[in-house]
Amino acid sequence: MIPVQGYAGRKVGVLGLGRTGLSAARALAEGGADVIGWDDSETTRDAAAGAGVAVSRLTRELDDMALLVVSPGVPHLYPEPHPLIAAAQEAGVPVDNDIGLFFRSLATGEWDRFASPPRVVAVTGSNGKSTTCALIHHVLREAGKPTQLAGNIGRPILDIDPPGDGEVIVLELSSYQLELARALTPDIGVLTNLTPDHLDRHGGIGGYFAAKRRLFAEGGPDRAVIGIDEKEGRFLAGQLSQGKSDVAVIRVSSGRKLADHGWAVFARKGFLSEYRKGRQVASFDMRPMRGLPGAHNHQNGCAAYAALRCLGIAPRLIEDAFQTFRGLAHRSQFIAEIDGVAFVNDSKATNVDAAAKALGAFANIRWIAGGRGKDGAIEPLLACSGNIRKAYLIGENAEQLARTLTGIEHEICETMEAAVARAAGEADPGDTVLLAPAAASFDQYRDFEARGDDFVAQVARLRPG
Repeated sequence: MIPVQGYAGRKVGVLGLGRTGLSAARALAEGGADVIGWDDSETTRDAAAGAGVAVSRLTRELDDMALLVVSPGVPHLYPEPHPLIAAAQEAGVPVDNDIGLFFRSLATGEWDRFASPPRVVAVTGSNGKSTTCALIHHVLREAGKPTQLAGNIGRPILDIDPPGDGEVIVLELSSYQLELARALTPDIGVLTNLTPDHLDRHGGIGGYFAAKRRLFAEGGPDRAVIGIDEKEGRFLAGQLSQGKSDVAVIRVSSGRKLADHGWAVFARKGFLSEYRKGRQVASFDMRPMRGLPGAHNHQNGCAAYAALRCLGIAPRLIEDAFQTFRGLAHRSQFIAEIDGVAFVNDSKATNVDAAAKALGAFANIRWIAGGRGKDGAIEPLLACSGNIRKAYLIGENAEQLARTLTGIEHEICETMEAAVARAAGEADPGDTVLLAPAAASFDQYRDFEARGDDFVAQVARLRPG
C-alpha cells in the first residue's frame, strides 16, 4: 500500500466506496487521515462500514474537510456534477482522486538511498491501453526488471507495494481518472490513440481530448509517446515537440512511415521499425506474434516498444518478449489450435468498431457474433466480408444481425455451445474461429468476461480425450 502523505490528523471525505474508493480510504487512513466515506448505494455503504470505514453523508463535515476524494464513476462536471461535489466546490474544499494522491505520495525519503529511483509509465488512449500496459509489464518481467501493473488495470493504484530500487510502475489511466487528478507526474506518458468515447461525461470530443491531454500538460513527462494516426495525436505531438530533431517526443503510427522526426516507431505491413534522426535503428516482424494480431495490436506494440526503449530495454530483448506475450483475456486472445484451426476469443469486442478491428486481423474466419445489439452502422463489419467464410449468430439480436449481413453466409445458432460446435465442425485447417460479438453480453451473460469464458470452455470440450 502507498500511504497517502500530507493529511495526517486532517478530515478527508471519500465519495464512492467501491473498489477504488475503499483503496483510497485505506491508504488515507494508513497515512494518518481521519477518513469519512459516502456512497449513494446502500449496499455499498454497508459493505464499506463492514470493512471499517466511517460512513456519513459528508455534507455536515464540509466545513472542516481538508479534501474530498472522488471515485472515477462519480460525475464531477458533465452531464451534471454530483451534488456533494458541487457542495464541496461551493465550500472551497479541494477535490482530487486516487491518481492525484498517488503521484503526491509516491516518493519518500527512502528514495535517496536508491541507486536507480523508481519510474512511472502512464498509458492512456481510447483503445489499446490495457494491452499496451500489459505488454510493457510483460517485457519488463521477461527482462528481469521489478515492475507492478495498476490503475485502470490490475490493482487500484494505492494498493500497490511501495516501489523498490529501479522498479517500474505501469499505469493504465482512463479519461475519468485523468480529468480530476490534481497531480500527474509520470516519467513516461503514452497516448495510444483517440476516437470518440464517453462524450456525455466530457461534454463532447473537445472535453474528452482535453482530459487525455492533461497527462502531458500537467506535469510534463520526460518522454512522451504519442500515437499520431488521428489529428488530435498529431496536434499534441506538435505542441510538445521542440522541433524535428526533438527526441523527447516519440511519434507512433500503425500504417505510416515516420522517418523525418527525431524519434519514431511505426508499423507497416506488420513490420515494426524504430527510426532516430532519419536512420533506422531496429526492425522486426510482428505478424507471427499470436498475442498481437492485426493492425490495432501492431499500434499497441509500437507504443509499448517506444516506452520500453525509453526505459533502456534493448530491441532484441523486446522482440523476444513480444513473442511470448499471450495477449489479454477476451481481447484477440489466442486460445488453442486444434487440427490446424485457430480459436480466438475477442469477447471484449462489444461494438461494431472493435469487432471490425478483430475481423481485420485474421483471414478465413468462422465468425461467432451477436448478443444485445447497440445502435450504430454496421458498414465496418461489411467491409471485412472478404475475411469471413461464415458467420454463426447467437443471442438476442441474432435474427436482426442476420438480416444485415448482406453477402456473408450465416447461420443462426442462438447459443455459444451450438455456435462453437458448428463452426469447429465446418472449419478447415488454416481457418480461425473468432468470437467477436459486436454486441453487449447482457442478454445471455452477466458481462463480456463470462461470455468469453463460455467460449473458452466450449473450445476445451473440442479437444480429444
